[in-house]
Amino acid sequence: MVIFDSATRTKRPFEPIRPNRADIYVCGPTVYDDAHLGHARSALSFDLLTRTLRALGYDVTLAKNFTDVDDKILKKMEETGQTIQEITDYYIDRYLDEMGQLGVRRADIEPKATESLDAMQAMIQRLLDTGHAYQTSNGDVYFDTTRDAEYGSLSHRASDEESQSRVAHADEKRDPKDFALWKACEGDDQVCFDLPFSSGRPGWHIECSAMIEKHFEGTPEYSIDIHGGGADLLFPHHENEAAQSRCATGHALAKYWMHNGFVQIDGEKMSKSLGNSFFLKDALAQYDGEILRYYLIGVHYRNDFNFNEVDLLAAKKRLDKLYRLKKRLIPGTPSQPDLAFKSALLEAMSDDLNISEALATVDGMVNAANEALDADPKNKALKKTTLANLALIDDVLGFGGKDPYAYFQLGLAPELIAKVERLIAERATAKKSRDFARADALRDELTALGIAIMDTVEGTVWEKI
Repeated sequence: MVIFDSATRTKRPFEPIRPNRADIYVCGPTVYDDAHLGHARSALSFDLLTRTLRALGYDVTLAKNFTDVDDKILKKMEETGQTIQEITDYYIDRYLDEMGQLGVRRADIEPKATESLDAMQAMIQRLLDTGHAYQTSNGDVYFDTTRDAEYGSLSHRASDEESQSRVAHADEKRDPKDFALWKACEGDDQVCFDLPFSSGRPGWHIECSAMIEKHFEGTPEYSIDIHGGGADLLFPHHENEAAQSRCATGHALAKYWMHNGFVQIDGEKMSKSLGNSFFLKDALAQYDGEILRYYLIGVHYRNDFNFNEVDLLAAKKRLDKLYRLKKRLIPGTPSQPDLAFKSALLEAMSDDLNISEALATVDGMVNAANEALDADPKNKALKKTTLANLALIDDVLGFGGKDPYAYFQLGLAPELIAKVERLIAERATAKKSRDFARADALRDELTALGIAIMDTVEGTVWEKI
């Protein structure tokens, strides 16, 4: 497998720090609000990565953190009167539920900042002891960027017009590039943690470095194989992580760095300041999670994604073709996937998650299977192999696993579904009592509603035409 490494800006063969293993850490959300499409894009990108590596035989350990203490969360406390625990638990649960609807598999490790203070304290203390950090008179602790000769080597930047941290600037910073490892509480701050440095809160960047050291064994050269996140995190967040970890441990934080692209909505970069931060819950209220997943993974993870409903509906029609094929295969049991198809699919995904090539491979298989079934509708071996192909697609790409008849009922009004089910039940009763005229009349009524039905050995199935 080859992946694009953000640090070297080149595709590199994936050579894990330990044979047949892949340790991955992805920056998760700050849990003060609902997840948006940017969160979904990142989660889906690294879900594809872990699925692909596992399909290739790697033993993958994925960690994704939750930042559950932050100035935005404190502001939410002021606005709502809720406790920090109430706010963060609520948004963590919503995040996990919505990602689950997209088919994103849970991370193996899901650390929280508030549960990792011991690891942060240990790392900060090491940086103080080695002179890579300093403490100000009020109890703040800052990383001294001038003590790291490699600072800027990850992002190829060493300064930023915006703040280097999510906490207030301090007059005693030695250099504008220095960033907070720990910030002392001030005035009537509601959330403070007592550590030897002062009563305060962790800086944003220290969280991930400390969590990685806490949960991964590492090697003398690297802590983990892959560190991932959105492109907006490359600088300063990941640059600062890399610096503090390098200076605290004596080795590099990650062997590879991967970043997914931004999300645009109708051509405009998604941003809360622009008022177009499309919450994922809004999209899920209109479209099934699998349909959204198929659409959102359709653009290569490193490219920016332009979300618009015209393209979404076009993507759904493409997915419909797969499910129409699946209708032709059931009931049935899968055998083994076609080796040529499996090889082509994994070869595409092994090329830095080349989703365009992977989806073209899927389309080619669907077309070929339909043509073969047209020529020989009773080919049981073909049906079993094709069902196995679809199971492989579901495992690697995360779509195609639904019952096809249930898929074509997605988005229908509950009232219509209830009416259809009632008419089908009445038709079954009529047929059982051999009232075929009544059964035919009920079929006609269903047809008038735009419903196609098919009688199978397992009962009557239906879909909206």
